[in-house]
Amino acid sequence: MQINPESGLLNEARQTPSPNCDARPDGSAIDLLVIHAISLPAGEFGGPWIDALFCNRLDPTAHPDFADICQLTVSAHVLIRRNGEIIQYVPFQQRAWHAGHSQFQGRDACNDFSIGIELEGCDDKPFDPMQYQQLVQLTRALIHSYPDINCKRITGHSDIAPGRKTDPGPYFDWPQFQQLLAET
Repeated sequence: MQINPESGLLNEARQTPSPNCDARPDGSAIDLLVIHAISLPAGEFGGPWIDALFCNRLDPTAHPDFADICQLTVSAHVLIRRNGEIIQYVPFQQRAWHAGHSQFQGRDACNDFSIGIELEGCDDKPFDPMQYQQLVQLTRALIHSYPDINCKRITGHSDIAPGRKTDPGPYFDWPQFQQLLAET
């Protein structure tokens, strides 16, 4: 996988631009990778709903759960679907709105210095092996393009927003991901 250094876009991703982003603060080095999980409706996979949420087009009448979230202005840099498809919403050099109120190693506002990757998933189902493969390849490309990110600077949303967030959840296999990432 390759990231265009000028555009911040992943060559292998389907581009679906989100308006929910802005410039990072001056001097903010990109040095953290945050892994998330999302499914819309909760526990269901596929469909247009994640794209719609991240692009402010979620129809509140399409599902009872959507009325509570349709007005959120959130995004991630990328989503990795169950089948391995990668969708990019925000160029990596821009600030995506994925972490909310968050803290990592004493630093607040993780959106300022992190990249957010969503996996299509939930807290009570295992992730697909293809998702791990794509996540590993994407993580390697990010480490190559943003060398301040390293294996110790990869975390879950639940770790930077404890008590508020649970993703990527108990079914995300951190040891497997780290082992695959360490392989050459």
